[in-house]
Amino acid sequence: MKKIILFLVFISLLGCEKDDICDETQSVTPRVIIEFYDASQPTILKNVTNLEVHTESEIDTTVVFTGVSKIQLPLNPILQTTTYTLKLNSTIVASANTDVLTFNYATKQLYVSRACGFKNVYELNTADGVLRTDSTTNDGFWIQDFDVITNKINNEDEVHIKIYF
Repeated sequence: MKKIILFLVFISLLGCEKDDICDETQSVTPRVIIEFYDASQPTILKNVTNLEVHTESEIDTTVVFTGVSKIQLPLNPILQTTTYTLKLNSTIVASANTDVLTFNYATKQLYVSRACGFKNVYELNTADGVLRTDSTTNDGFWIQDFDVITNKINNEDEVHIKIYF
């Protein structure tokens, strides 16, 4: 009888496996990280004031950022393009200025784990990864320039785009 119990305990231990716990830092589909810099002194971070970011996708969203020099924006994992309207000084109608950023990219799904499943990562197109347009041609660009720091958007630990204004 003892041998049967010992055998059953041994068999039940073979069926055990470690807990499947999803580490959120590894499983999250990354967002594009944008930092803002002073155009006259390109090494100095600059806070945005009343920056209204709007996207028209399946879910029409508007977010207002103020007093920050870094923002995170999600890319659409279903499409291969995401367009954001960025309106600076959105609360002051006379000085509000709107520019449009269009992100063009390829998506890839990465397996994280059994508990987490898959996450999407993005790679900006080499030729036209980020396009800047002006929604109103007579007010000019408030985004004076931008740099794509890395085309690969696979984590949120690094800056992907630098905007100078």
